[in-house]
Amino acid sequence: MSDMPSTETKVHPTAFLEHGVELGVGVEVGPFAVLGSGVQVGDRTKVMGHAQILNRTLLGEDNVVFPGAILGCIPQDKKFRGEQTQLIIGDRNHFREHCTAHIGTGREHGGAGQTTIGNDNLLMACSHVAHDCHLGDKVTMGNNVLLAGHVHVEYGATISGGTAIHQFTTIGTMAFIGGLARVGMDVPPYLIVEGRPGRVRGINLVGLRRRGVSEKSQEALKEAYRILFMNPQGNLEAGLDALEAKGELVEEVRNLVLFLRRIEKGGRGRYLEGMRRDQQNESKSSSAAGQGDEASGTGTKSSEK
Repeated sequence: MSDMPSTETKVHPTAFLEHGVELGVGVEVGPFAVLGSGVQVGDRTKVMGHAQILNRTLLGEDNVVFPGAILGCIPQDKKFRGEQTQLIIGDRNHFREHCTAHIGTGREHGGAGQTTIGNDNLLMACSHVAHDCHLGDKVTMGNNVLLAGHVHVEYGATISGGTAIHQFTTIGTMAFIGGLARVGMDVPPYLIVEGRPGRVRGINLVGLRRRGVSEKSQEALKEAYRILFMNPQGNLEAGLDALEAKGELVEEVRNLVLFLRRIEKGGRGRYLEGMRRDQQNESKSSSAAGQGDEASGTGTKSSEK
């Protein structure tokens, strides 16, 4: 018997594939599955019965799409006008029963044009990834986790079941969010957040060990946590100043400090919210300048003879 994976592509006779679907080598498509026009499925990916993959979704290799999962449906965003956006998925991801992930929204409406999911992620049953989200690698989303639009989840983060994440929120690398949390602000890397609303509770030591973070870095993060969240002054700014005054920091502590400083530039505790605000202000300024040019006769339309 050979241990080599099969190179035969198998499509169940009851599956429905629209014109233009592209299947890689060794793909399996189960009974009553639906694959829409423009879908590309990478080698050895398995699409189980009653799953649907729609609307310019690109899947990499060795993914498993479980029964009832729907990937690539249009966004639940009233601004969406049928733009040719995408859902782009990497390799070795598992999409469990009835989870959903939507394509992005158009850049003209402030969207990213695509929703992206990296490699080696586990999305458990009934979880949801909304339009324009970005998931890194090795992310775990528990049952019924809900990501609103434009959420970024960095490498190795774990989001426990029933948690809801506000739009434009960033979940830092190797962060852990406890079950049933309501998260409306960015979650710093390497830390544990729990509650409604979500609050920092400690360091994700279990996650750090599982990801192979060194003992030296773990100890440095413990010290950084005490300085940031348990300092006599009782405020984060004082803790950040104290850490930065120490000079050279290990990579993980440096990442934590940069992440927290970045939040200060955001809006309502969300860095991406601040970016959206700045883009909107820039767009309004450009529009106002153009209207001023036309009114003064310097615009293209006003100067035509």
